[in-house]
Amino acid sequence: MSVAPHSQVTRGVALMILAIFFFTAMDATAKGLIARYPAPQVIWVRFAGQLALVLIILGPRLGPALRTRFPGLHFWRSLSQFGATAFFFMSLPHVGLAEATAIADINPVLITLGAALFLGERLGPRRIAGVAVALAGALIVIRPGAGVFSWWAILPLFCAVSYAASALLTRKIGAQESVWGSMVYASLFGTLASGAALPFVWEPVAAGDLWQFGLIACLGTLAQLCIIRSFSITEASVVAPFAYLGIVFATIWGAVLYDHWPDRWTVIGALVIVGAGLYVWNRENRASRAPKP
Repeated sequence: MSVAPHSQVTRGVALMILAIFFFTAMDATAKGLIARYPAPQVIWVRFAGQLALVLIILGPRLGPALRTRFPGLHFWRSLSQFGATAFFFMSLPHVGLAEATAIADINPVLITLGAALFLGERLGPRRIAGVAVALAGALIVIRPGAGVFSWWAILPLFCAVSYAASALLTRKIGAQESVWGSMVYASLFGTLASGAALPFVWEPVAAGDLWQFGLIACLGTLAQLCIIRSFSITEASVVAPFAYLGIVFATIWGAVLYDHWPDRWTVIGALVIVGAGLYVWNRENRASRAPKP
């Protein structure tokens, strides 16, 4: 099996963990806002804010950043990223933050399998084991049949499919394209798509809530930067299991912000997930240090 250099694997894993931290912080902030504002309005702010931030950062470098050889792939990537955000945000009024995250975190399995089917990445037994154990940890958290699943739980499942498609397309484009170009295309698509609903749902924003809308834009932008870079430098099947840390982070946010404390099974499942991620990371690091034949 081809492995990335040790330092590259470590950077890819660290960027993935940072991305998941920022994404779950954004989701936790959005959950509070969606209780007071329509979901399309919150979704629009997430993408419009990212678009504004990236345009400010790029300035005169915007033209070169937008040059691409893969316009079709950028379209589908932007569509899938928008779908992941929209499906998840729309589920938040009806499903708990930790539970919605756990359901959506079926995506590492989809990413690992998709990377083998569409990107030609090999599935060694240790990678498969890491994903399977992490999935078992996720099932411990959500405990199917214990009242977590409902019709609204379909939305996080759709989020998982959309996120996996976005991740695979990001890996496909990889280092061949500017990370800033990907950011602009995705945020522009999301702004236009969600903006179509604004005339019908817009609610005036209270002055005290402005900082939360700004926070969503900043967190979403940081998360997207980290995840694009992670998938660009590291194989998708290597970093995918670390997405399960979203359950851990979401549980912490739910407890701190909404007084939704995890039970013992959530804690046990979280420990299993962390252990599986550390196993994959350790295995890839050891493989990267092994002498080449």
